[in-house]
Amino acid sequence: MLLQRIANRGIRLGTLFDRAARRHPGSPVITDHTLDVAPELGTRFTVTEVAELVADLASRLWAARVRPGDHVVVYKSDGFDISLLACAIARTGAIPVLLSPKLDGATVGVLLRRVDRPYLVTDQAKLDTELGDVAFADTTAVLLASGEHPSATTLASLAGSPRVAAVSMPPSHPTLITHTSGTTGVPKLAVHTGHTMQSRYRPQASVVSLVGKREPIAVHVSFVHSRMFTAMPISVLQGHPLVVLRDDDPAVVAELFLRVPPGLIEAHPNTFLRWEVLAEDPRGPLAGVKYFSSTFDAIHPRTVHRLLGASRRKGALFAQAYGQSEVGPIAARTYGRKRGTEADGRCVGRPFPGMTGVRVVSRDGKPPTKDSPGFIEVRSDGRVVTYLGEHQRWAKQVSDGWWRMGDLGYRTKWGCLHLLDREVDAIAGIGSTLEIEDKLFARLPDLVEVIIVPDADGKAVPVVCTRDNKVLDQEQWRAAVATLPPLRPPVQWRLEDLPQTATTKIKRLELGRLLTSPRDL
Repeated sequence: MLLQRIANRGIRLGTLFDRAARRHPGSPVITDHTLDVAPELGTRFTVTEVAELVADLASRLWAARVRPGDHVVVYKSDGFDISLLACAIARTGAIPVLLSPKLDGATVGVLLRRVDRPYLVTDQAKLDTELGDVAFADTTAVLLASGEHPSATTLASLAGSPRVAAVSMPPSHPTLITHTSGTTGVPKLAVHTGHTMQSRYRPQASVVSLVGKREPIAVHVSFVHSRMFTAMPISVLQGHPLVVLRDDDPAVVAELFLRVPPGLIEAHPNTFLRWEVLAEDPRGPLAGVKYFSSTFDAIHPRTVHRLLGASRRKGALFAQAYGQSEVGPIAARTYGRKRGTEADGRCVGRPFPGMTGVRVVSRDGKPPTKDSPGFIEVRSDGRVVTYLGEHQRWAKQVSDGWWRMGDLGYRTKWGCLHLLDREVDAIAGIGSTLEIEDKLFARLPDLVEVIIVPDADGKAVPVVCTRDNKVLDQEQWRAAVATLPPLRPPVQWRLEDLPQTATTKIKRLELGRLLTSPRDL
């Protein structure tokens, strides 16, 4: 009952750091970059200073005539201030709409029109490179976090604006809008309320509660992703030093983790994959980690094995959650050091008791199994309430309260959910592309990415990337695929050339199109 009462109050982003400052005024926030909106703060500050900054930014937005119920789009160069601007916007009673810096200008233009003449917070760099006139054609006003433009108002020019009290909105009111990954086209705008966001907080907070109160928590999550807005409250309200990373370069990360050893790390699966090399660092940048956590896509067993092997903490665990932007975390499981590199990576765990539910619906009238997977559907109080401007599209995914995830899988007799593929990524004759990719990672240590997509004939083609772009060893490859379903010869790409989402997920459909396009042969 207590958890339910907490959820019904709704998450309150606008006063998040005020509440954290009252509980833990000196608790530090450490970043690997300076904030565009407040470079003078440097890279280490307290939650009290962050609370002051959020209140100051909210007052500047109010001076720019942002009011409760308005939509404010944030599309600026990457940085933690994106998340802090969202808190400031929520403090005014307005609704932050967060767009990834990785989105191109044309896509941003489509989304701006979908929001219907919002305020836009951006910067000179984005105006010069991506937006241009798009920024002014479909907005009420353009506000700059940094730089200048004759048709825009700089937030710096509004410094010293009179302080305004935080506006309290009901838990059922929209509190945040984020976009989906866009792996299948133009992203959808997912509308979160205070209630739905708080509902996501509960299962995730249980993991952090296991970490020592003064241990740092390191977060490398897209600043526009809804996960950031549960990771932040969990950390700062419990008094943990918060380490916020923009850069996932292993060399940069190692130096920071050696200075501030984290007890828990939250990151995207592909980030952890890149950080496998940290396990080989003799200085032990991961030595103090008790828990690794990833709440996005399923992660490869090889990565889990290597990271846990780098920790020197007794009982270190890797917590993996299965979820989606639209519903939050749905199921989870943990892994210990005994898990091998070829362990079953398709099992994504069980639902959270009393919080989430999972069912698998048959595609062919037969009970869903590994050989005949069904449609994964879920229930969650954390489900978004609509897609902004596309409610019918949202409604098509809901059936009697169950949300169609767009994934294929099955449940075992023990209740574990196994994820095999996205519906749109399934390839005839291949039971699970994800399972094959897991096995290839385990058998080929130099792989840093492998994505299996269909060619023009519908046959499975492995697109591979190697560490330091080393030429793939064909003999090792033949040995690795000998016991796997038939695959086309591998195509080697550079990792940086693969199309990625804001959460570093590979856009499989786009990759398939690039692979079969005559222009790229």
